[in-house]
Amino acid sequence: MYDNLKSLGVNHPDDIDRYSLRQEANNDILKIYFRRDKGEFFAKSVKFKYPRQRKTVVSDNASEGYREINEISPNLRYVIDELDQLCHRDQTEVDLKHKILEDLRHLESVVSNKITEIEADLEKLTQKKQ
Repeated sequence: MYDNLKSLGVNHPDDIDRYSLRQEANNDILKIYFRRDKGEFFAKSVKFKYPRQRKTVVSDNASEGYREINEISPNLRYVIDELDQLCHRDQTEVDLKHKILEDLRHLESVVSNKITEIEADLEKLTQKKQ
């Protein structure tokens, strides 16, 4: 699994925290950041440079004929797909944790209100008997 990342020398893909992608001239620059260990000030990172792929395509305008375009390298596209899987998984886990905590707080509030309601009903019953 994560064969494209491993081919880049990323032996522990689960340690990836996030990544950034930017374009400089005719290159795409991919930077992968790893989770920091306790006591580390800066996150470890690695940088990769991918030349943009040049293509000649038919122009929309018939009088121009062909034009040259630059696009992301197919290899980089595969790496980004794997990175998205890893980073999205982490975000999903954080979102799930947040949802569970919200549900727990809501449940706590509902139970507390119900206890107050039952205690009030008991108080009414004891006042009627006196």
